[in-house]
Amino acid sequence: QVQLVESGGGLVQAGGSLRLSCVASGIVFRINPFSWYRQAPGKQRSLVARITTESDYNTNYVDTVKGRFTISRDNTKNTVYLQMNDLKPEDTAMYYCRDVNTWGQGTQVTVSS
Repeated sequence: QVQLVESGGGLVQAGGSLRLSCVASGIVFRINPFSWYRQAPGKQRSLVARITTESDYNTNYVDTVKGRFTISRDNTKNTVYLQMNDLKPEDTAMYYCRDVNTWGQGTQVTVSS
């Protein structure tokens, strides 16, 4: 059974940083691409960043986070990270990790102005 567990969310002031983690189990981690999504109250869940497998290790970001967020993976720890710098109030949302078919439970990020 695939399980994704996120952590690292919290309350931070604008301009601050957080690092989200997503630990995966029940899968062959290194062959799976992973993504981070977010969902703000009253809005649809949307893609934030994506990282492909170790064979090509490509990353993609939504325009609103380019230059501020970095997605990475540690195949030895079955963990995907989202480093978030220069956070803005509009980054406030529940953040979710996803592999091909499975969602994590989410971790809340709140950025105060």
